[in-house]
Amino acid sequence: MHNFIFSIFPNKNFVDLCLYQYGWEQCIPAHSFGPASRNHYLFHYVISGSGTLSAQDEHGESRDYSISTGQGFMIFPDQITTYIASAETPWEYVWLEFDGLRAKESIEIAGLSPSNPVYHSHSVEMRENMLKEMLYIVHHKDEPALNLIGHLYLFLDFMLRSAAHVRKPSQNKLRDFYLKEAIAFIEQNFQNNISVEDIAENCGLNRSYFGKIFKDCVGKSPQEFLIHYRMIKAAELLRMTKKSVQEIGISVGYPNALHFSRAFKNVYGVSPRSWRLQEGILPPE
Repeated sequence: MHNFIFSIFPNKNFVDLCLYQYGWEQCIPAHSFGPASRNHYLFHYVISGSGTLSAQDEHGESRDYSISTGQGFMIFPDQITTYIASAETPWEYVWLEFDGLRAKESIEIAGLSPSNPVYHSHSVEMRENMLKEMLYIVHHKDEPALNLIGHLYLFLDFMLRSAAHVRKPSQNKLRDFYLKEAIAFIEQNFQNNISVEDIAENCGLNRSYFGKIFKDCVGKSPQEFLIHYRMIKAAELLRMTKKSVQEIGISVGYPNALHFSRAFKNVYGVSPRSWRLQEGILPPE
């Protein structure tokens, strides 16, 4: 019997760590998913049974991994993967799709990468605590957004503390300083007509070098992050104010309403007006 739970997190207005989708599934024998790619990080933890993951490594070559009870696997943004339940002992798993400023480095500290996507633990207790946090999120979809984000932080903490191959966090304090300076500049100026060059200049770096260290830290280019941040602020204004779509576009640095609507749709999948209606918010008269 094929049983599953699937939920979409309704609030994407978090920058450091954000939840997107989550669920639980008891697969039928030989059930497969893929080939497909994701926009965010997707972690599966196998509660029982076994299966196989086929995933592209960092060189674009496909590799197969056998995964069983008590293990997990991470799927990375834009990585093409297929995963198949065992025909004899099909797996039951719980999964979370997440992203954010804290995601990339945390996953690297846990020793996971496109070439090493399988999670192994050194502590049964920590692993069980990680599973509890994942199941809490799956079974409490109606809890406030901050509650679920709090449990997402706990999940990530237990994953890091239980991982068998933990890497030391980066000690590059200068890089961290530039990152904080860049994000502070974006937070204070996103409503203005700023460019990546402006952000780099504020940090005292050339654009090319700044772009490299920013993407190494965050997993997104400065331009992608700026757009995403502006759209998070736009969603907040759509939900919490009666401003028109055009006024909100101007408030987040898009004087052209068409460009704003296109950027918003690229992030949220629908136009600002449609998003507002989906949230049950009446447009301003």
